[in-house]
Amino acid sequence: QLPEQQKTSESPLSWFRGVYLPPALHPLNKTLVKGNKWKDVDSTQEKRRSFLHDFCKKYNSRKKLQTHLVHLVSRIYVEDRHKVLYCEVPKAGCSNWKRVLMVLNGLAASARNISHDDVHYGKHLRKLDSYDLKGIYTRLNMYTKFIFVRDPMERLVSAFRDKFEHPNSYYHPVFGKAIIKKYRHNADEEALNTGSGVKFKEFIQYLLDSHRPVGMDIHWEQVSKLCYPCLINYDFIGKFETLEEDANYFLQLVGAPADLKFPEFKDRHSSDERTSAEVVRQYFKELSEEERQLTYDFYYLDYLMFNYTSP
Repeated sequence: QLPEQQKTSESPLSWFRGVYLPPALHPLNKTLVKGNKWKDVDSTQEKRRSFLHDFCKKYNSRKKLQTHLVHLVSRIYVEDRHKVLYCEVPKAGCSNWKRVLMVLNGLAASARNISHDDVHYGKHLRKLDSYDLKGIYTRLNMYTKFIFVRDPMERLVSAFRDKFEHPNSYYHPVFGKAIIKKYRHNADEEALNTGSGVKFKEFIQYLLDSHRPVGMDIHWEQVSKLCYPCLINYDFIGKFETLEEDANYFLQLVGAPADLKFPEFKDRHSSDERTSAEVVRQYFKELSEEERQLTYDFYYLDYLMFNYTSP
């Protein structure tokens, strides 16, 4: 129940305004986990949780974050049956996570049969910002909140390859045209008209430009600005690098049906090599030393929060 003064005012908003410290770190409810095989995954999970919590304590004591509640939760998907909240981080397994949420919610029998378009454009899953303030506040307090993250440079290169190296009816005309127009000298007519063929170096120039010709996009936005991990206390932090075991452990934690396993298939462009550290190295060769440093600086908080090794 909300305290009396919160029912009569918009004070759930102020709960997030000017917060210096994250809420207390609550123990995970592990009563539904069966067997000893999850011991190592669980131990890693506890380390990640306390690392992020300690980081946020230090970070937030220096920096006061002022953000509107509805904006804070705009990337969070709700699954009411199993009482879970998932903050979507693109290029870190999000398509398959949304498939799993649809199965958990009874909207599909199997994750394997759900198409990419159905996942991203089907409007089957509700987001947390679609609820009223009390609904948002109650779910943030009562539900198990989880997030899956990825090495920032791998995520960035993966996004570039997906959106700019394959035909795309949105990213080429919207981002591609603007990027080529501003950063390519003597661009030919076809490139200016289609926006196809953006080079990685041009994409990085756009990313680092404080006067970008077109805004940011969730596929390369920092996780710190997508999911606000120092204001929303995530109960579970999964990593793309250990996606399958983290995901299947999480499904145990929330009491998912025994036969539901996290899908192993690659969502799109399945014949492409996965974006690995080696693939990232090849792309970063195109950049100057200064551009490499500035790109790292751009994702500096994500590196720190989730304890990723600097490249």
